[in-house]
Amino acid sequence: MIRKTICTFILCWMLCCSAVVSMAAKHVLFQISTINALMQGIFDGPTTVRSLLTHGDFGIGTFNHLDGEMVILDGACYQIRADGAVTKMPDTTFTPFAAVTTFTRDIIVQQTSPSTLPELEAIIDKVLPSYNRFYAIKITGEFTTLRARSVPKQQQPYPPLTTVVKTQPVFEMKDVVGTIVAFRCPTFVAGINVTGYHLHFLRADHKAGGHVLDCVLKSGTVQIEVLPTFQLALPDDHVFDTADLSTSTPADIQKVEK
Repeated sequence: MIRKTICTFILCWMLCCSAVVSMAAKHVLFQISTINALMQGIFDGPTTVRSLLTHGDFGIGTFNHLDGEMVILDGACYQIRADGAVTKMPDTTFTPFAAVTTFTRDIIVQQTSPSTLPELEAIIDKVLPSYNRFYAIKITGEFTTLRARSVPKQQQPYPPLTTVVKTQPVFEMKDVVGTIVAFRCPTFVAGINVTGYHLHFLRADHKAGGHVLDCVLKSGTVQIEVLPTFQLALPDDHVFDTADLSTSTPADIQKVEK
């Protein structure tokens, strides 16, 4: 009887611990490296997609050699290459920069009238509880127009990102259905992540997408998750340790983003 009671206690304790771990994994933004490192041409990293997906099922980033744009949606990782092709990536693929979370909706907004990207961002801003927190944003709907870009695979020695985007391919889409995967970061993380909105797009048929430069949302659903916890994993390598990460300004980053 005593042994049964002890076993029951241990089982309950294990279940409680498991529940705590599960709760702790939610509402966390997990990030690999920094945006300033990417700006300086640190385009290789030691983190695999397999490792990245243990931290979330929703996110954005890029791949080693700056080989295209990353969209993580519903637990699958997609690459949008510079030629516009979309590929579901194997777990063994490496990334130098990415941000992910386990998406859980906290706020929902139904958008029934056409909205430009600045108008859409203003609508979202109005429902946020604070500008000093991180947010994951999923926008699913029909877009009258959507302008996106990708970045071509680079060869060493790597140029800075400001040089790469001068020749970036841009994709013009019309009457397209799909999902924007985005994060909104507060201004105090300038240099660590993109401040404000950082948006990537994946078409519903998984055959087009990219980093969003502009769009008009005809109608759709905006889902927002509040992320009170931010975790940053820095690369453990000589290139990152010896880089000068103080040279990129917020204005430089905005030029790259837009």
